[in-house]
Parts: sequence; C-alpha cells; structure tokens
Amino acid sequence: MTLTELKYIVAVARERHFGHAAEACFVSQPTLSVAIRKLEEELGVTLFERGGNEVGVTPIGQRIVTQAQKVLEESANIKEIAKQGRDPLAGPLRVGVIHTIGPYLLPRLIPSVIENTPQMPLLLQENFTVRLLELLRQGEIDCAIMALPLPDSGLMIRPLYDEDFVVAVPKRHAWATRSSVAASELKTETMLLLGSGHCFRDQVLEVCPEMSRFSAASDGIQRTFEGSSLETIRHMVASGIGVTVLPRSSVPVDGSGGGLTVYVPFEAPVPDRRVVLAWRKSFPRLPAIDALIDAVRGAELSSVRMLDLPAQSS
Repeated sequence: MTLTELKYIVAVARERHFGHAAEACFVSQPTLSVAIRKLEEELGVTLFERGGNEVGVTPIGQRIVTQAQKVLEESANIKEIAKQGRDPLAGPLRVGVIHTIGPYLLPRLIPSVIENTPQMPLLLQENFTVRLLELLRQGEIDCAIMALPLPDSGLMIRPLYDEDFVVAVPKRHAWATRSSVAASELKTETMLLLGSGHCFRDQVLEVCPEMSRFSAASDGIQRTFEGSSLETIRHMVASGIGVTVLPRSSVPVDGSGGGLTVYVPFEAPVPDRRVVLAWRKSFPRLPAIDALIDAVRGAELSSVRMLDLPAQSS
C-alpha cells in the first residue's frame, strides 16, 4: 500500500469517475485503474462498484477512503513539520484568544504579525478559557492568549500586559461627572454582567464581592442582568439599563461612547487583570512564540501596561 494508491482512491471517491480521477491525479486511466485493482487485491475487499456512468463506493470502501484522507492529511503534515523545523517561523501559528480580549487586541495584533512575520499567518480561534485549555492539551491550538488566574495546567505562561478596569455608565447617570468610583459602590447599582463561563465575569465579581451575594438572592436576580458579550453589555449601558465594568482596552480610544456612555476610573486600588500567553512545554516552535509576543508589544495598546517578564510554568 502506497500514498499514491491512497491518493487515487480518494480521487475516485470524490469524482465518482475513473477517467476524471485520473485527470485530477495527472496519470492515465489505465495506470490509476491498475493501481486501485492492486490495492483491492492486497486488502481483499472491493472498494468501488463499477459499471454504469457513475462509480459507486462500497460501504467498506467508504470507510477506507475516509481513513485514506486522514493518512494523506497527516503525511502532508510531516512535510510541514519538517519545513517548520528548518524555519520555526514558517507556517501557520494556531492561536486561541478569550472573548473579552480578541475584539480589542486582534485588530492591532494582526497587522503587526503580517508586517514582521508574513510567513507565519495566524489561525485564530475565540473561545472560553476552559475550552482553550482543552484545545491546548489536545494539540489543536499552539498557544492561547488568556487572563490570569489559570488552573495548574502544566503549561508555560508568559505575561503580556496588565490592564485596569473602568466603570461604564449611561451619560445621565449620577456618576457620569465624577472623577472616580469606589469598587464598593457598585453594590448599589443595577449591574450588567457577562454570562457564566466568561472569566471576566468572575473577575468583576471579585472587584465587588457583594454582587455575588446579591446575585444569589431573589432581589439580586432582579437587579443584575447578563449579556453574551462586552459589546452587547456596552449597548445596554448606553440605553440606560444599568452600569458595568469593562477592561480598559475595550474603551474607545477617545474615551467616548458615542455620547451615550461615560467611562469612569476606579479609585485606588484600581482593579485590573493580567493577560498572558500560554503554550505547551513540548511545543517546539519557541521562536514563533517569541515573534507573537513581540507582535503584541508592537500592537500599540496604549491603554495597557506592557510587561517584560520571563515565562513560568503553571
């Protein structure tokens, strides 16, 4: 059994025609037909139903074709791995990012990557922290941009930046003209929060622990609403429904909210979060990790405090 024979049977299954499959593989039809017959004899099964205008795939043939596709994909990966071994920056880097970071970092990060490492395109996936950790362990992504704290996962962690939290209020709210707000004052307000599963929700509840107790009480449920994204919550604030807490990077550069939202800083100590890059200890393309970190530093996030700290194991 050879990769060439597997390529032939995948082509026939796709084209449903020996002649068209031979053309797609740039060989003569007799060459393709002989190779497939040889493979059927070796396996002791019939892969295709011949006769008529269209070639059919037998049930066992379909299973073998499916497996052949996987083998061909994995064999192509071997060449890609070897290429990346020669140049760790060559080839895509699969990057995960949590929902409350992606919309604000990626539009600035991607141009930096394209400019400095055009040979290393980013394959991006947005998801929850828990899911990104699973994908990292399974090898389905190479690294992930998340926020601390993270569970003890056996991953390498490199701090990227710290960013403060701010309070977003409707323009007619009593706090709109204030220079700062104490975290303890949030307990008196109608709070708009992200739904369960978002780590930023947990971080906001840590800012004002009283909200956790209110959320568990019957009267608190009436006063606390949940949104699916920070942008949804931002629009809810603009409509006057309540107030929320946002990461500084999500605030418009000019600090405006289209005239409907005002962003008020917290009083000291100002709550914040640390954003990190995580990857498997066994991941071999460390220069690609360094290139991504450099791109984050060059992303011109003026609202955050960039860090230059060594990687550590989590």
